[in-house]
Amino acid sequence: MAKAADLRPIIKLRSTAGTGYTYVTRKNRRNDPDRMVLRKYDPVVRRHVEFREER
Repeated sequence: MAKAADLRPIIKLRSTAGTGYTYVTRKNRRNDPDRMVLRKYDPVVRRHVEFREER
């Protein structure tokens, strides 16, 4: 049986605005096998931008 850490790894989401701001979250590998892209708030530029998963 798979462990929780194997199925839901910790990932970093880095801002595409070039500020270097990151969010840390978990993702489900079965539902999202590719790299995630989420639209979240970047406080450095004070707007919502796309955050991409980095490994």
